[in-house]
This record gives sequence, structure tokens and C-alpha cells, in this order.
Amino acid sequence: MQVVCGAKMKQLPFMGFVCTIMLFIIYRTTKYQYQQTEESGVDTTRLNSLPRGIIEARSDLELKPLWNSKSKISVRSSNNLLAMPVGIKQKQNVCAIVQKFLSENFTIILFHYDGNLDGWSDLEWSREAIHIVAHNQTKWWFAKRFLHPAVVSVYDYIFLWDEDLGVENFHPGRYLEIVKSSGLEISQPALDPNSTGIHHRITVRNRMKIFHRRVYDARGSTKCSDDSEGPPCTGFVEGMAPVFSRSAWRCAWHLIQNDLVHGWGMDMKLGYCAQVPNLEQTVKRHKLDVRSEIRRQSTIELQTFKQRWERAVKEDGNWVDPFPSTRKRKLKRNSKRSLSKF
Repeated sequence: MQVVCGAKMKQLPFMGFVCTIMLFIIYRTTKYQYQQTEESGVDTTRLNSLPRGIIEARSDLELKPLWNSKSKISVRSSNNLLAMPVGIKQKQNVCAIVQKFLSENFTIILFHYDGNLDGWSDLEWSREAIHIVAHNQTKWWFAKRFLHPAVVSVYDYIFLWDEDLGVENFHPGRYLEIVKSSGLEISQPALDPNSTGIHHRITVRNRMKIFHRRVYDARGSTKCSDDSEGPPCTGFVEGMAPVFSRSAWRCAWHLIQNDLVHGWGMDMKLGYCAQVPNLEQTVKRHKLDVRSEIRRQSTIELQTFKQRWERAVKEDGNWVDPFPSTRKRKLKRNSKRSLSKF
């Protein structure tokens, strides 16, 4: 009995070693599967009717040849994406933008909000771009429906730009070098100080710095200082020229509301994701100030978006706001409401 017992005692360390190795293998396998699910945005546990090896969760917007792959067709391989809403009136400026980005091997997707697709066919690069047509829809409407994170997951950066931006002094490659070296998840190129339509000083180029995250400004109710912790004083990117990393876009895509198409208010919330149309003819036909109507609808959507945000924050008891100043303002508001009710 003593001999048998001794043999069993000698086996215990070996069994313990084997168990440790097995647990490590199980842990690594589980972690890998989780990471794959996170990257693709697909919950494979819901696809039990398919063999796991057949599931291809990732996709891209690259054009594929319809014939022999050995043919002379040029197949572009890109790691970055430029997406723009475009109208034929901005054809010349769009052409200048696209040519800049194609020279840096970007994939191009154009959202035609005016329905005019034929007007672009004379451009040499038109066949290299992806064209999507939907009358009188906005950039955010297109982005929500055609830039799903699983589809654009192969791209390192997504440029979601307006069509009227000047690029004479802009170089996509150099810009991405700065973004990568600085670890910027959401960013935008700085505006020239002489640009028209500057709404927030933080978007203006600082001649003394390569990039900046903060601005010191005092205009109206906006008081920007070292104590400022949120937009538009710090960590703010405007909706006209945002650039998203892959992980930031996965968050921003979910932030886009399906029915609030103008995107007002989103620029003030994009910081949370960094932690991780022919109008003249319409006016004549309907005798309606379309721009005023769009602005009115945008304001309505802004209020709706704010209400949804507040409700979502209130209902999610586990969510913690990473910006202390926001929490302080909320506590102050709630305190005032309690006193008024009393």
C-alpha cells in the first residue's frame, strides 16, 4: 500500500502540470475567439447552423475582376478609405480631392445625393471608385447604411468628408503619419485661418504645433481654459471632415441614429468613441426655403438626439461618464431640479 500511495503522490505534480497547460490552451483559444468576434462585429454563437470554418465575417469595398485573375486588370489594394457625399455641382473640387487620395492608394466611395451618376463617367478615375446613388440623402444616412463596421473593418482609417473641402495644401500620407505617431483615434485636418465658416477656434491650424487637442478661447458663453475637459474647447472634431480609426468608427457607427439624418449633436459626443443635395430647383418648384427647413429639421433632430443620450445614460446604470466636468454639470442640474420641486 505504501508503494502504490507513493507512486500516486509522484504523479500529482505531473497531473498538475498537464492541467495547467490545458487551462492555458483553453484560455488562449477563448481569448482568440473573443478577439475575432470583436474585430468582425459578428456574434458567431448565433450562426450555429453554419460550420465555423465557412464564416467570413470581414469584407471590404475593393473591386474584384470578373474574369481570370491573371488578366491585366489593375486590382487596387488599400488600407484606408475615403467616403464622400457628392453632387455634380462640386465635380471639379471632388475630382481634386479624389486624385489626391488615389495617389496615396485609398479606396474611394462616392455617395451621389443628387442622383447624377452619368455626369462622372468622363473622369478617368471614376471606374476605380465605388458609386452609390440615393436622392437627397445626407452623409450620415449613407454612412449608416453602407459603412457598417464589418464591411470597412479591413481599413485602418476612414475619412468621412464633405465634398467642398480644399486640399491644395493637404497631403493624405503626411497626415496619416501624424495621426499614427500621435495615436489619434478621431481627428480632422486643421482649417486655414482664412477659411470661411469657421465655427470653433479649435479647428483652426496652429502654426506653432504639428497637431493640437486644446484651444484657449473666450467668446460668448464659451470659456476655454486648462480646466476645460470637453468640446468644443478640447477633444473636438467637426462633422465636415472627421477621420476615424477602425476601432473609433466601430463606436461612431453605432452612435449614428438611424432616423436622425443630419447628424447635429454628434460632433459633441464623438469624444466618447475616441476612448477605445440640387436645392435651387427644389426651391423654385415648391416655392419653399429649403435651407431654412433643413435647419429647422436639424434643430429638431438635435433636441431628439440630446434626449436620447440623456435617457440612455439614465437607463444604463453601469456606464460611467469619463469626463468629470460633465458629471459635475449633471449633478448641479439634478440638484437645482430637486430644489425647484421642493
